[in-house]
Amino acid sequence: MSETNKPGFTFWIIGVIAILWNGMGVNAYLQSAFNTEAATAGLNPDQIALLDNMPAWYTALFAIAVFSGIIGSITLLMRKKLTVTLFIVSFIAATINQVYWLFGTNAADVFSDQLPYLMPVLIIAIGIFLIWYAKDQRTKEVLS
Repeated sequence: MSETNKPGFTFWIIGVIAILWNGMGVNAYLQSAFNTEAATAGLNPDQIALLDNMPAWYTALFAIAVFSGIIGSITLLMRKKLTVTLFIVSFIAATINQVYWLFGTNAADVFSDQLPYLMPVLIIAIGIFLIWYAKDQRTKEVLS
């Protein structure tokens, strides 16, 4: 029988923050996918046009990124090794999306008044951190 180590207080804090972060991603995806008023509130016509003309694969990757991220966050709190794989899938999908957003569209110009590089860099950095943290917890046998 293998015994896992008990997680510390920091584990639970990071887990809850991961749930909140990825929950915001799921909310953003649902608002975008269902084209709600909240998704376009405060946007100018050029910004709305850019969002409305994103390719289907972009939307699909957005869904994969946020749903694998939220499920990964849940499995992190459940202390499952599957967490690492889910965070890697989320990271890959999110990174492809963010690179396309920045360099495959004119988003930097259209959203120039809203620090267009901040959120993509933050999304990628948090994705890297979550993978590293989950691997670290797996190595410490917190995840089983």
